[in-house]
Amino acid sequence: MVHVDPVDAELELEPDETIIEAAWRLGYHWPTTCHGQATCTVCHVEVLSGAEHLVPPDDEERDALETRLPGAQRRDLTRIRLACRARATGDAVVRKKGVRPTQTVPIPPTGPL
Repeated sequence: MVHVDPVDAELELEPDETIIEAAWRLGYHWPTTCHGQATCTVCHVEVLSGAEHLVPPDDEERDALETRLPGAQRRDLTRIRLACRARATGDAVVRKKGVRPTQTVPIPPTGPL
């Protein structure tokens, strides 16, 4: 289970599913511009607890964080992960602003009433 602050979302990840994939499956909007390709780093999260329950970052994620994350030189990258790459094997708490439930708006019927 991954808890996402400040939206207070509880994400139950399927086996081999990333945090962002679970959020999308469960109906949450997650900020991104590359839609899970590990190129924009917009989806990055701050790991508040449970880092030991996240699968270690692969070379692609590490490279994206080190070279494309704004302000990377001033950040503790051991606490930052990309939601499009991070997979959980246990409980973790992350912080990501901008995550919200997807809202659906009913579309009125068209044609003669």
